Amino acid sequence: MVRTIIGQPIDIHGGGTDLIFPHHENEIAQSEGAFGAPLANYWMHNGFLNIDGEKMSKSLGNFFSLPEVLRLYDAQTVRFFLVRGHYRSELGWSDKHLDDARASLRRLYTALDLVAPADAAIDWSDPFAARFKAAMDNDFGTPEAVAVLFDLAAEVNRTKSPQLAGLLRALGATLGILQGDPKAFLRAGTTLDEATIQRMIDERAAAKSAKNFAEADRIRKELLEQGIVLKDSPTGTTWEAAT
Repeated sequence: MVRTIIGQPIDIHGGGTDLIFPHHENEIAQSEGAFGAPLANYWMHNGFLNIDGEKMSKSLGNFFSLPEVLRLYDAQTVRFFLVRGHYRSELGWSDKHLDDARASLRRLYTALDLVAPADAAIDWSDPFAARFKAAMDNDFGTPEAVAVLFDLAAEVNRTKSPQLAGLLRALGATLGILQGDPKAFLRAGTTLDEATIQRMIDERAAAKSAKNFAEADRIRKELLEQGIVLKDSPTGTTWEAAT
C-alpha cells in the first residue's frame, strides 16, 4: 500500500516505542525482502504518555479524549506541554503539569505583550535562530528549542526590541505556538467583563490620587480574588488573568 500510494522509500515512519520489536522490525524485513529497498529513511518512535506511572491507553481505561481536555485547557497549552518534552521521552500527564505549561507559556506571551513584534523573515544566522535550528536538527530537540525561546524572551524584556520580539514570534510559529493575540491569551479565563475591570482600575487610580491607599488596596484585592492581577507601570495600570 505504501509503495503504491506514496512511493518507496517514504521519508519518516512513526510509531510508539512498543512497536520497535517485533512490529517495525518485521516491516523492515518484509519490505526489504520483497522489494530489495528500505521502507523508510527515518524511523521515529515516540515515548508514552503516562498517568500515575502507567501508559495512557484505552485498554487500561486511563485516558482522556481531546474534547474532554480542551474543556479545561486551550489547545496551545496542550501543544506546549507536549513540545517541552522530547518526543522519545515518556511524559507524565497531570493537571499540575498542564498548569505549569500554561504558566510558562504566559511568560513568553508576556514578552510579546510588552513589545509589539516586528514582521520579519527568520535570519538563521542570528545567534538565537541558529541555536534554535541546531536544537531542532538534533533529533527534533524541542526541549532545547523551547529553552532558546525563553532566553530570547528574556532578551526582549531587557532590550524592548521589536525585531527580537518578531523573531520570538516567528520561531514560536515553527512549533505552532505564540501566534495568538498576547493580551487575549493573558486575559483568558476571566469572569469579569473588561468594562467592569476598567471601571475598577479607574476607581483605584482615583483613590490613589486622593491618597486613599486603603481603598486602592481593597480594590486590588477584590480584583485578585476574582482572578485579576493588576500591573502598575509609569504609563498606567494594565491587567491580566491570575495564573
